[in-house]
Amino acid sequence: MAPANSHVVRQLQQLIYYHLDNHLLRNALFIAGRLQAYDPKNADNVYLIALCYYRLGQLKSAYDSSRHHALKPGAHVGCSYVFALACLGLGKYVEGSNALDKSRGNWIRMNSWNKHTESRRQYLPDAAAIYCLQGKLWQTYRDSNKAIESYAEALKLNPFMWDAFVGLCDLGVNVRIPNIFQMTPEMKRALSTSNSDESTLETLEESPATNPFSQSASNVNTSQPPSNNDPFTISKNRVNGDVRPNFGIFDKLNIGKPSVTPISGGDLDMSSFDTPTGTDTSFSHDVYLGKETGDQMATATNGIEPPLAPVRKARAGQGLGTEIIVDGPPKMRANTISSRSRTKAEPDEASIGRPPSRTHGVGERKRTISGQAAPSVSVPTTANLAAVANDPNGLQRRSTRLLRSITRSGTLATREEMDLKKKAKATGTKGRSTNPGNVGRVVSGNRIHSDSVGVDGKEQRRPSVSQPSGLEQKAKPASSEALKEKEALTWLFDLFSKLACAYFAQCHFRSQDAIQIYNTITLGQRDTPYILSQIARGYFEQGLYADAEKIYGRLRSIFPSQVEGMERYSTSLWHQKKETDLAFLAHELIDVDRDSPEAWCAVGNSFSVQKDHDQAIKCFKRAVQLDPRFAYAYTLQGHEYIANEENDKALAVFRSAVGVDRRHYNGWYGLGQVFEKQGKYEFAEQHYRTAAGVNPSNSLLITSIGTVLEKLKNPKAALVQYTKACDLMPPSAIARLKRARVLAHLKQPHAALEELKLLKAIAPDEANVFFMLGSVHKMLKQKSEAIRNWTIAANLDPKAQSQIKEEMERLEDMSDEDYDTLPMG
Repeated sequence: MAPANSHVVRQLQQLIYYHLDNHLLRNALFIAGRLQAYDPKNADNVYLIALCYYRLGQLKSAYDSSRHHALKPGAHVGCSYVFALACLGLGKYVEGSNALDKSRGNWIRMNSWNKHTESRRQYLPDAAAIYCLQGKLWQTYRDSNKAIESYAEALKLNPFMWDAFVGLCDLGVNVRIPNIFQMTPEMKRALSTSNSDESTLETLEESPATNPFSQSASNVNTSQPPSNNDPFTISKNRVNGDVRPNFGIFDKLNIGKPSVTPISGGDLDMSSFDTPTGTDTSFSHDVYLGKETGDQMATATNGIEPPLAPVRKARAGQGLGTEIIVDGPPKMRANTISSRSRTKAEPDEASIGRPPSRTHGVGERKRTISGQAAPSVSVPTTANLAAVANDPNGLQRRSTRLLRSITRSGTLATREEMDLKKKAKATGTKGRSTNPGNVGRVVSGNRIHSDSVGVDGKEQRRPSVSQPSGLEQKAKPASSEALKEKEALTWLFDLFSKLACAYFAQCHFRSQDAIQIYNTITLGQRDTPYILSQIARGYFEQGLYADAEKIYGRLRSIFPSQVEGMERYSTSLWHQKKETDLAFLAHELIDVDRDSPEAWCAVGNSFSVQKDHDQAIKCFKRAVQLDPRFAYAYTLQGHEYIANEENDKALAVFRSAVGVDRRHYNGWYGLGQVFEKQGKYEFAEQHYRTAAGVNPSNSLLITSIGTVLEKLKNPKAALVQYTKACDLMPPSAIARLKRARVLAHLKQPHAALEELKLLKAIAPDEANVFFMLGSVHKMLKQKSEAIRNWTIAANLDPKAQSQIKEEMERLEDMSDEDYDTLPMG
C-alpha cells in the first residue's frame, strides 16, 4: 500500500475538527471513516473516529475502535482517553484506568491551561483532565483512596477542575479550600509568557544596544541572544551558530537567509527593522483556525536569498555594527554649514530618515571601516528586489526608506516625512555634490564626523531617545493587559472559593452555612440554575420543605426546562401533601425530558401521595433503568415497598442505594426502618447511627436513634438523643413530643409540661400534643386541665375518641397512686 499523502491526511483531519466544532457529528463520523480507510495505521486517525463514536453516544463502538491503540505500551493519549471514557459508561472501570496508566508517559507533563483561544485549541487532553477521569473511574469502582489521589493531582495542575473538587467532597474528604484555589506555578509561567511584551519592552529601554545607530552596540556580549517574547520583534532561532529570524509581516523583504551578519553586538540585529507575525512553525498538539502548515511555511521560505555582508571585527567607537545591503539613495547636499543646521532642525529627515553612514552612491562599491571593498550591490537586479518591487504591500521607494520608517515607529513613512524630503530637495543646486562617490565614502572614514548624521554622539542619541518613547507607549497597554489578567484570575478564584466553601458545607450537611455563603454571591451569579438548586437543596436537607418549595418554584419560573434536582422538589411537595402541584410538576418534567430519572421520580411521588404504591414502584423502577447509579430512585422505591409491607424487597433496593453511594444517608435510614419494623432493634440502631454519621445535622436521624433506644428499654439514652435532636432543629415537633413523653416516664412532669407548651405553639392542630398534655396534667393531679386537653384532642382526631373516652373514665375511678401512670398514646 502506498504511503499516505500528508496533505490529504491533514485536510481530512481539519474537516473532522470543523464538523466536530459545529456539532455535525454524523458528518464528522463519515469523514473520520474515510480518513481511517486512507491511513489506518495512524493513531491520530483512530482517535478521531473513536471520538466521533463517543460523542454520538455509541460507547461500544468507541470502545472497540480505540481498544488496540489504547492498551499497548506507550499508548496514544487520545485513544486511551476515549477508551477510558467508553469504559466509564460501560462499567469497565479497571480496564479504563489501566489504559490511562499505559499512556502515562505521554501525558504526565501535558498542561493545556490558558492555551485555548478563539482560533486555537488543544485536541488532546492534558494531565489534569486525565487525572480527573481516572478519579471518576476509581470512585465508581469504589476505590476511594485511588480516586482521592487522582482528584488531588488534577486540582494541583488545574484548580478550575470543578469535577475533581466535587468528587473529593462527595467522597467526604476534608479539603483546605484556600490551598486549592490559588495560582499554580504553571499558571504563573503561562501568564509570564503571554504577557512577555512588557518584559521585552523593558529590556529594549534599558539596553542602548537595541538602537542600531548606537555606538555602544559593539560592547554587547554576543553570547546573550535578545529576547524573543515581543510579538512585534523578530524571534530568533539559532541554527548552526547563525541567528535566523522568523518570517513576519515584512518577510518578503527579508526572505531566505538573513541579510545581516552578526558581529560583536549580540543585540544589534534585524529586530529593529522587521515586524513579524510571531507564528511558530513548529508542530504541537494545537489546532489552529487557519493555521499555516509546515509545507506552506517551507514554500514561503524558498524565496530569493540576498548575499551576506562580509564578516568583520568590531572596533571601538564604530558607528555601525552591521553591513546592510540597500539600494542607492537619492543624491544628498554637500556638507555645508547651512545643510548641517537644517539637518539638526529637521531630525526626521536627517538623523532618522537617511543616515549617511549607511548609504553609498549608485554604481560604485561601498567600503567597510577597515577600507576593504564590499560586494557591489549598486544595481538592483536581483530577484529579491524585483519581488519587493512587485509586492503591493511593500514600499515603493528604496530600502533606506523602509529602514528609516521602521526605526522610527515600526510603520511606513508618513506624509510629514514626504513633505520634509521634498523641502530638502527644493533648496536648489548650490552646494549639491556632483560626485556621487562622496556619499559612498562615508563608511570608509573619508568624511569628517562633524556632520549631523555621522557618528557624532549627540546626534546619534536622537534615534535612541525617540525610539523608547514609542516603546513606552506600547509598554503601557502591555502592563495594563497583564494587570487585567491577574485581576480576572483573582476574581475567578474568589468566586470559585465561595462556591467551593458552600458545596463543601453542603456535602458535610452544614446546610445553613452553605445557604449563607450562597447569599453572599452576587445576584447575577446566584440566580443561576446550579446555585438556586443548591440553595433549595440546603432547605430540603434541613426539613424546611416550604422554604425549599419557594426556591424551587423560583428556579422553575426562571428556567422552566431545568430537570436536575427536581426529584427533591417533588419530595418537598410530597411531604406537604400538595397533590395538584405535584401532578402538574410531573407532567411538565415528562414533557421536558421523559428520559430523565428525575422526571420519573416526580411521577412516582405523584402516585405515592395518592396512595397508589404499585404505580409508584413502577415509576421508580423506570428511573433506575434510565440511570442505574441514581441512588435516590432506589430509596424512594424502598419506601414504597415498606408502605406495601414488602420488607425483603425494601431491604434489597436500600442496599442497592448505599451500594451506589456509600454516603447516601437516605439508604442507611431506610435499612434502619426495615429492621425496626422487623423488631431487630439492634440492627436498626446500627444503621440509624451509620446514617447519622454521614449526616449528623439531620434531627430525624437522631430522633430515630432515640426511638430505637426507647424500645430497647433505655429511656435515659433516648432522652439524650431527643434533646440533641431538639437542639439541632428547635421546630421539630416529633423530637419534642417524644422528649416530653420520655420526661414524663422518667417522673419529670414539670419539664414535660414545659416542653409540651412549646410544642403546642409549634403544632397547634396536632391531636397527639393535646393528648399528651392531658396525660401530664393527670400526673400533676390537675383533673380539669387533663379533661380539657383530652377533649380538644378528641375534636382534632375523631378516630381517637374511643381511646380518649376510656382515659376519661379511668380518670374518674383512679386513686392517688394511679395518677403517676402515664398512658402510652
